[in-house]
Amino acid sequence: MSNGLYITATESGSGKSAIALGVMEMLFRKLDCVGFFRPIIRRDPEESWDLDIELMSSQFNLDRPYKKMYGITQAEADRLLSLGKKGEVLERIIEKYKEAQQDCEFILCEGTDFVSSTAGVEFDINATIIKNLSCPVLLVADAFEKPMKEVSLLTSLTLESLVSKGCDVIGTIINRVSQEDQDKIVDHFHETGLFKKQLVYAVPEEEVLAKPTLSEVADALDAKVLCGHKQLYRHARQFTVAAMQLRNLLTRISHGTLVITPGDRADVIVACMATLSSASIENISGIILTGGLTPEKPVWDLIRGFSGMVPLLSVEDDTFQTAVRVEKLRADISPYDERKVTRALALFEQHIDIEKLLDKVITTDSTIVTPKMFEYDLIRRARTFKKRIVLPEGTEDRILRAVETLLRREIVDITLLGNEKKIRQKINKLGLRMGELEIIDPQRSPNLEKYAREYHNLRKHKGLTLENARDRIADVNYFGTMMVHLGHVDGMVSGAAHSTAATIKPSFEIIKAKQRSTPVSSVFFMCLWDKVLAYGDCAINPDPDARELSEIAITSAETAAMFGIEPKIAMLSYSTGTSGKGKDVDKVREATALVRKSRPDLLIEGPIQYDAAVEPNVAKTKMPNSSVAGKATVFIFPDLNTGNNTYKAVQRSSGAMAIGPALQGLNKPVNDLSRGCLVADIINTVAITAIQAAEEDWNNRPKPLEIIK
Repeated sequence: MSNGLYITATESGSGKSAIALGVMEMLFRKLDCVGFFRPIIRRDPEESWDLDIELMSSQFNLDRPYKKMYGITQAEADRLLSLGKKGEVLERIIEKYKEAQQDCEFILCEGTDFVSSTAGVEFDINATIIKNLSCPVLLVADAFEKPMKEVSLLTSLTLESLVSKGCDVIGTIINRVSQEDQDKIVDHFHETGLFKKQLVYAVPEEEVLAKPTLSEVADALDAKVLCGHKQLYRHARQFTVAAMQLRNLLTRISHGTLVITPGDRADVIVACMATLSSASIENISGIILTGGLTPEKPVWDLIRGFSGMVPLLSVEDDTFQTAVRVEKLRADISPYDERKVTRALALFEQHIDIEKLLDKVITTDSTIVTPKMFEYDLIRRARTFKKRIVLPEGTEDRILRAVETLLRREIVDITLLGNEKKIRQKINKLGLRMGELEIIDPQRSPNLEKYAREYHNLRKHKGLTLENARDRIADVNYFGTMMVHLGHVDGMVSGAAHSTAATIKPSFEIIKAKQRSTPVSSVFFMCLWDKVLAYGDCAINPDPDARELSEIAITSAETAAMFGIEPKIAMLSYSTGTSGKGKDVDKVREATALVRKSRPDLLIEGPIQYDAAVEPNVAKTKMPNSSVAGKATVFIFPDLNTGNNTYKAVQRSSGAMAIGPALQGLNKPVNDLSRGCLVADIINTVAITAIQAAEEDWNNRPKPLEIIK
């Protein structure tokens, strides 16, 4: 297999950093140790990091010293080239690349930006670097506002030059293509003859990727942020200079407009802030106050009373100078701009045949599964099934941010529960852009009475009255669970703002366990640096008996297999094999025997201590003939106290990522979130729920009729 890939472009402004982001995530599907390298960086490392290096380091948790991720600075390269020392430039780049290669299995190298005073020789430098590093090449062509023939000509010339210099170009991505040319540009490229043996893809122009955030605007203008610090992620889609009367200004405001106005124009400032509360005018992204002027106290007191403040920036330059600088501002993908990162990844996934491109780059499989690979596979599988998941906590900020990503990346369809007006207001306040989104207010739903009667039928044997059923089903968790039960949605995820009991109790009452003999339990997916393990049960059952423990083991093995983990079950105890005695260890020994009797196809060992289950050297001493010891993947804890403490200890001490708990044993999938969950946790849990729903559909599919001859 190749140990590197080089991404280069035909010219500046091609958007290759967005393509590199998608390629990096693609690589983590198969490889456990991927590095990122730039031969030439424009920024002085003493002042700030290169944005693309910072983006990759942050997004993919690259544990690499910054100095090992670039070859040479632009200033130093210019100095050496002016002295005729091109060879020294190449030697320093190659030396640094080889150093980086020693620490990584694979290196993704992003070429130069073609924006320096020596841009004329940058192509030759890139080609020479590629040849000396023996990297295959992925070429990125810029098609933004260019005729198809011009794009084709420039790309063909670049390709011919690369091939003539001995570079192996495996594919070309035509980036920032107009909607009109998207369907025909790939065919046009194939017709030229140069691209018949390589992959060619077209990625459409995405406006948001080319627009700077208010944070980038503030940095570029050295502006002081007067208010709206939490809204700096908003994008400035266009700008307007407010030097006219209000009636004329308001007609020039559209979604994402950045308003530039002198700092003493109180009328403009107040009117712009007022538009945020108007349902008839699009929201602005922010306001720049020029001339070093700021609102006087009475005006400032009025401004601070507005809800949902957008960023208010102050600069020393006059209005004309500020407008010129904003016009020239170059947008990047900041590591802190989750929306741009999400959209760039979504575009890559939607328009690139990832499996085919990956096969071009990598020809061998890896047995290592990293957290990023596991997450990627969750998203990929969930997207394949495209299930509908209900999220009862519709006004929770983290839920809404997760929903934006889930919808943007087309992972699932979403139903939110709650007051629609409040949810829409929260979405606007957060500056989120949603696609097709269903919002249901349980209190006003036409299904409320139907759900109440169904719930009453399920629980009337417990003394529940119809009136009490109506009260209880109006609760978002009960309402959402009933939606799952009746097949109106495929699964539910809750718990970001509710206790575990509030989330899962309705599922016990309404959805219920698949089998009365099988307890509902849970697993955590523990993502270590090189593998993913399943821990069960760490969330539900306080002290299962031997029969219940055996059922938890079987269910956990099935869940592990569902998510691509080969189940090798370790029944954990304080003793290994026959060495220990006592009630607790006897329970584990009996549970192990029950699993072997009912499921002889499963690999299982128990009782066994954790070190013997996970460490091969210890296993050789304690259980040398075991097919599980030293290589277990599914760990079954004897009780909740042990399991819950162990997963948290491993998570916090080793830095492992814990995904879950994923509930198992229910007729339909409902999953619980931690109240301290992050947006990424919500996305992963929703993906797990969608996969569980798809698995249930497969298991419950109609069986083919037997043909009687």
